[in-house]
Amino acid sequence: MAEAVVSFVVERVGDLIIQQGRSLAGVGDQVRRAHTDLRIIKAFLKDADAKRRDNETIRIFVAETRDAAYDLEDVIETFVLKVESKRKGGIKSVLIRLGCIFNEGVHLHQIGSEIGHIMSTISDLRTSLQTYDIREIRESGGSSSSMQLNERQQLLRRTYSHVVERNVVGLEGSAYELVIRLTKEEHRNHRVVSIWGMGGLGKTTLAKQVYHHEEVKRHFECFAWVSISQQYQVRDVLETIYVKLISPTKEERKEIARLKDAELPGRLSRLQNEKKCLIVLDDIWKTETWDFLKAAFECDEKTKSRILLTTRNEKVALHADVNGFRYQPPPLNETESWELFEKIAMCGRDDATDKVYMKMKELGKKMLTPCAGLPLAITLLAGLLAKKNTVSDWNTIYENVCVYISRGIGHQEEEHASASWVLALSYDDLPYHLKPCFLYLGHFPEDRDIHVKRLIKLWIAEGFISLTQQRQGLGETMEDVAYNWLSELVERCMVQVGERSLTYETFRSCRMHDLMRDLCLLKAEEENFLMVVNFSHKNEAMHPISSSNISNASPMGKIRRLAIYLDEKADQFVPPRDEAGGGHLRSLLYFGPNDNYWTAKRKELIIPSMFKDFKLLRVLKIEGVELQQEEDLELPSAIGNMVHLRFLSLRRSRIKSFPRFLGNLICLQTLDFRVQNDEIVIPNVIWKMNRLRHLYLPWDYRASGKLQLYTLGDLQTLNSVSSECCDLNDVAKLRNLRKLRIRLESRSWKNLEKILEDAGSVLNGIRSLWLWNKMESGAEEVMQQIVAMCGQIYKLTLVGPTLELPKEFHSYSNLTRLILYKCGLKDDQMAKLEKLPNLKILDLDDGSLGENTKLLVFSNGSFPRLQFLTLDSLEVTEWRVEEGAMPSLCQLLINNCRGLSRVPDGVRHVTTLKEVRIGGMRREFCSKVEVGGEDFHKIQHVPSLVIRNPIDD
Repeated sequence: MAEAVVSFVVERVGDLIIQQGRSLAGVGDQVRRAHTDLRIIKAFLKDADAKRRDNETIRIFVAETRDAAYDLEDVIETFVLKVESKRKGGIKSVLIRLGCIFNEGVHLHQIGSEIGHIMSTISDLRTSLQTYDIREIRESGGSSSSMQLNERQQLLRRTYSHVVERNVVGLEGSAYELVIRLTKEEHRNHRVVSIWGMGGLGKTTLAKQVYHHEEVKRHFECFAWVSISQQYQVRDVLETIYVKLISPTKEERKEIARLKDAELPGRLSRLQNEKKCLIVLDDIWKTETWDFLKAAFECDEKTKSRILLTTRNEKVALHADVNGFRYQPPPLNETESWELFEKIAMCGRDDATDKVYMKMKELGKKMLTPCAGLPLAITLLAGLLAKKNTVSDWNTIYENVCVYISRGIGHQEEEHASASWVLALSYDDLPYHLKPCFLYLGHFPEDRDIHVKRLIKLWIAEGFISLTQQRQGLGETMEDVAYNWLSELVERCMVQVGERSLTYETFRSCRMHDLMRDLCLLKAEEENFLMVVNFSHKNEAMHPISSSNISNASPMGKIRRLAIYLDEKADQFVPPRDEAGGGHLRSLLYFGPNDNYWTAKRKELIIPSMFKDFKLLRVLKIEGVELQQEEDLELPSAIGNMVHLRFLSLRRSRIKSFPRFLGNLICLQTLDFRVQNDEIVIPNVIWKMNRLRHLYLPWDYRASGKLQLYTLGDLQTLNSVSSECCDLNDVAKLRNLRKLRIRLESRSWKNLEKILEDAGSVLNGIRSLWLWNKMESGAEEVMQQIVAMCGQIYKLTLVGPTLELPKEFHSYSNLTRLILYKCGLKDDQMAKLEKLPNLKILDLDDGSLGENTKLLVFSNGSFPRLQFLTLDSLEVTEWRVEEGAMPSLCQLLINNCRGLSRVPDGVRHVTTLKEVRIGGMRREFCSKVEVGGEDFHKIQHVPSLVIRNPIDD
């Protein structure tokens, strides 16, 4: 990881040298020399990382190198920020605040002295490389120590086809599915069958079950099993496969050994055309590995030979054969987990009535929870417990179960069997730019879904993604790059997909397997990347890695990132200053219980004096906080001195005001000020934050004068803005805007046509629009005109009088989500809605239809791709669904539509429907759809019917 940190800093400092050359006047030569030294050291750090595990001196060297790299980046950014701010001039208050970063009387040349000191440290570290016998590792080779480590790992990971696991559970169905794909004629297009998933999921075990299956043995004539792993030689792999397929004599082996490298692939290819061969490639890591081997597998279309491969990376499976069959084994369920555990740990303990047995069974079931269905973890835990014969021994392991599973506590020679050792192979294989991204996930509490867009903003704020990594010609943003990197972590099975977005066909949230999170925290601790402080004391015994006391982790070096977990009533808000890392802290994230509100007992806990020391803080997240006395919080002025802040979120907190000093935060990229205060007043200071990319303001607020936004050229998200508080001409200048939430509440529409004309290109780039007409009358046409200019939109919410939609609205091909509320649409507008070609989510809420609309008709062929439909508080008295309407509908919600007396007959033709939810409806309506009711036949094909809160007539 030290190599990853230094690689990242080398790239970042290189960008600063190029972009800020003018600002580095006077210290540029020093910065360039330090940059050169770091580039040289970087080439040696792989060897240092490999050696430091057994050498305390080298561990210190690695830690000092990492800290020096961070320090260089920090001091250069501070220097550039001060020089640039002084050069711009004219903002006296900002200069005063910037001056607070440094002690009184410190002059600019002293920063150059600080850079010189860091440069000297880096130069000394470079000189010490030879002293510590640290050697350069190039792509084509490596030092003896790292090579020995790789060879040891390869030997430990090597699999053999004849070694079949005795304890196998829950694979029968999966194995048979794969056997069918390999042997049946109807699946002949599946040349490659892939098993993919995270380490320890049982991919190799499943492959062996298939390899030894009786039907597979009868179907194929020749068999070969080869373990690839991360270290391999193409010649050795192909020769091994060929030898296993033909079972050669001694003379034939000699002939094979004399073949040229270019001849082997042809021999293998011909053999696969002549005979039915099954070749298993176990544990392929990279797409390039397949590219090196694939010439040997180029066969005729009629070939009956097949390839079965296992991999941790979905991209490898897809790359090997786009038309192939890919299978991801599911984790074991609770029953299967216990069955596997019982086979190993409870073997020989036959007396089910014995008190000792029953207590062990009770503890065993509790200990399966952190295994989360991962066969590797269950097997390791059960194997350890099989040797323990007393309840006391079992209880000891129960109290530290996560440590035993993940870190492999035991004899030195057994450590390779730990879950973390197996999973760490995936971490080691990550390219350097993905390692800090992965470790950053350790901030988030266990079993908590991680919001993807939030995570991406945090990565960008930390500087993990730079402008130079964008492919500008393709219109790619840093957010796009970050999402692609997260997708790669998903493909590598290091991150799991949570909730998927129907709107953009991406995933909205992600999560980590418990053991992968343990690995993440373990690596973060080793690298001094992150410290987690747990004040909630929840599940502390089960998850000791999330320490409640910072000193338990014994970090080496300066703390750069801090995550603090709080309970509902926090009596301790921050750790002591020395433990929190003081001026070196970059990230400070607070997490309340289950993303809910948490209450501070005293105001002093929210306004700690230590904030004044966080001069380099880039990320500050304090969400959902309120005082016990129900007072509004006053933000400490020290936050205004944190001029390096890129990310500030106070969402859902009770904040008294939007202080003017927030305008000093000129580096902010994300400001989330969706606070709990309906009376808040926003001063005109946001224009100073000209690097903002995402701005979130309260749903309702007032402004002290018009808010100027024209300077925010990088802004992508504007949520929310009012026509009364902001000049719409400013919005027309935000060329990068993608998400807009706007309130129309001013009767003054001077030059509106000109404004909309200027805003044409901006509105055409909008992907998500939330439009609220707060005027009693007079803005209906404005609503229509704005929507008409958003032809590429994906998500649209209309609130307030609209009456009519644009004429071309039915052809909005990107629109997948539509919410209507209080729109009062005319009757003929439904004809436009039902023709939307890709609409997947439709919410017709209170007042969305006109007052006189009593009949709602969904015609044949309407809403061809609609999956989720909500009818809420409508005044209609009759709803008709013709046969052929909504052919893709999955979920139907009917809530508080008191005028409806029955479910439409046409619902029985919607065979895709999986769930119907009914709430706040008359009891007569509800009784008709229940079992035995007169309308039950219309929904009897629906697997799930939920009825809540029926209302008496």
